[in-house]
Amino acid sequence: MVQSMTSTLTKDVAGTVLQIKQLDHAGCEIVRVAVPDMESATAVKEIKDQVSLPIIADIHFDYRLALAAIENGADGLRLNPGNIGGRRKVKEVVSAARDRAVPIRIGVNAGSLSKSILKRYGHPTPEAMVESAIGLIGILEDFDFQLIKVSLKSSHVPHMVAAYRLLGEKLDYPFHLGVTEAGTLIPGTVKNTLGIGLLLSEGIGDTVRVSLTCDPVEEVRVAYEILRALGLRQRGVEIISCPTCGRCQIDLFALAEEIEHALSSITTPLKVALMGCVVNGPGEAREADVGIAGGPGYGTLFKKGKVVRKVAESDLAKVLIEEVRRMVS
Repeated sequence: MVQSMTSTLTKDVAGTVLQIKQLDHAGCEIVRVAVPDMESATAVKEIKDQVSLPIIADIHFDYRLALAAIENGADGLRLNPGNIGGRRKVKEVVSAARDRAVPIRIGVNAGSLSKSILKRYGHPTPEAMVESAIGLIGILEDFDFQLIKVSLKSSHVPHMVAAYRLLGEKLDYPFHLGVTEAGTLIPGTVKNTLGIGLLLSEGIGDTVRVSLTCDPVEEVRVAYEILRALGLRQRGVEIISCPTCGRCQIDLFALAEEIEHALSSITTPLKVALMGCVVNGPGEAREADVGIAGGPGYGTLFKKGKVVRKVAESDLAKVLIEEVRRMVS
C-alpha cells in the first residue's frame, strides 16, 4: 500500500482536503496528517467527511491529541509510546484505540532515540533502533494490544535496511517502510529506491512512504515506480525510452516529456516505448503495448508488436497519445 503525508496545516481543512484529493488522484491509498494541537485533532472529522482515504493522525508528546484524533474518526495513529506521557496515559490511548479498532504505528526514528539507548550504543545503529522498537512494542503488548505496525526510519540507507532485517527476524508485525529526511527529488528518489526497493525485493514491507522534499504527489509517483520496477504492482503508463545517443534522429527529450505529461492521469497499466533510432528501437517498441522508433524526420509506430505506419516527427506526440487513449477507453 502506498502512503504519503500532507504538507498543509491540518487545521486548514480546505487546504488539507484539496491536497488529499490530489494525492488520491495520484494513487495514494493512505494519508498521514500532522496533529500538533487540539485544533488539528478536531479538524480530522471535517477532513474525513470530505475525503475517501484512510487518515492516520501523527501524534507527538501529548496523549490527549491521540484521544481527540480517535474521537474525531482517525483511522490510525502514528506515535511513540515513550513520548506521550506515563503508562497511565498510554493505557488510555490504547483503550480508546482498541474500542474503535484503530491500529497504532510505532515510529522509530534514528534521530530521536532515547538517551539511554544512545548511551549504550554510542550512535543510532540498527541494533539501537531495533532495541527501541522492541521496547516500545512491549509497552503496547503489556496492555494486550496487537493492532501494531512498525517503522524504523533513518536517513542512512544501510542502517535503515539493516534495522528492518534485524527486526524482521524477531517479530511478525506489519512493517511500514521509509527512508526519512531523504532530500529533494533526485537524491531522495535514489535513497528511497535503494532502501525501500531492497527490502521489498526480500519480501519485507507492507506499506511504503517515499520521503521527498517536494510536492507529496511526487512521493506517490516514485513509490509506484519502485513497485512497478520490482514487478509487485502496476499502475498507469510505463514509459520505456532510450537515453539517446548520436544515432538519435528525432527530438526524443521533448517528445518524452510531452507524452509523459499527457498520459500522467491514466491509471490503466500500459507500456509505451519511445526509442530514438532503428538500432534497438524497433525491438523495444515491439515489446511494448504501443511505441515509436525514430527515423530521419519521422517515427515508425508500433502497436502490440506490429508496425502500424510511419508518422511525421511533428505529429508523433499527437498520434501516440491518441493511440494510447483509444487503448484504455
